[in-house]
Amino acid sequence: MKPTVLQLSPILIPSVSQKLNELYEVHKYFEIDDKEAFLAKHAADVHGVVSGGHTGISKALMERLPNLKVVAVNGVGTDAVDMAYAKSRGIHVTATFGALTEDVADLAIGLLLTSCRGICAGDRFVREGNWVKFPSPTAIPLSRRFSGMRVGIVGMGRVGRAVAIRAAAFGCPIQYTDLKKMDDLSYGFVPDLIELAHQSDALILCAAADKAEGIVNAKVLDALGKDGFLINIARGKLVNEVDLVEAVKAGKIAGAGLDVFVDEPNVPEALLQNDSVVMQAHRASATWETRTAMGNMVLDSLAQALSGKRPEMSLTT
Repeated sequence: MKPTVLQLSPILIPSVSQKLNELYEVHKYFEIDDKEAFLAKHAADVHGVVSGGHTGISKALMERLPNLKVVAVNGVGTDAVDMAYAKSRGIHVTATFGALTEDVADLAIGLLLTSCRGICAGDRFVREGNWVKFPSPTAIPLSRRFSGMRVGIVGMGRVGRAVAIRAAAFGCPIQYTDLKKMDDLSYGFVPDLIELAHQSDALILCAAADKAEGIVNAKVLDALGKDGFLINIARGKLVNEVDLVEAVKAGKIAGAGLDVFVDEPNVPEALLQNDSVVMQAHRASATWETRTAMGNMVLDSLAQALSGKRPEMSLTT
């Protein structure tokens, strides 16, 4: 008999979904209307859970699954999982660290380039027929050069380091802040976030947000200044969104590139209406290559845990 796995969010790669269904008795919880009836009948059968970083799993649901051995998160965010409770029960919680790094770093640079050069606004200008109506070069404001910008990176983990490598290739001086100085890095370390913002033309958020919240506030944005850009490919809650809206509306910063928001999928109207803001729908890892690698890591974590081994990516055991 196949082990039973409860799937809390979709997996978009067909080959991964196919393999998941071949190996396990999979119940798609997100498609079940009467969840209470399902749990009453099947809760004791569930040995593994597959979820996404945004969905996670509640403590209440884990409490209903007495034989749960592993929660395999298809992502790197675990703030939607009660890690302390999982650890107290010896439940493995795994994530897909490493698989997302290159694509997330690529998008960070893409958002910064797009913001600096006004690529989205220029695209709309052409598509809407305004180039024909207003052929003068002065119809579109001059943009900003990215090459050589002073880049400040918040969080120098895997993604932060990958962003630094890419920015350095554009001749950008790099500085960073983190919980401590990294002895293996030659980039400048600035312990104070406000000071880092003051010394940067672009501030790129790459930090994990499991404990940090609202660290980019009005003081940080004021320090970044009217010529500075904010890029967030980490977590929406790192930014005080009210302060960001005010900074954008008042022209206190030059622009922002945002892949994540505080209350997804809801985005403040003021950001939607501002051409200095470039946005994505939490898509930094959304490539075939990365999502396939992530899915395979989820399968590996399930297989390891359900065979009695400690999963390589376990964060709780």
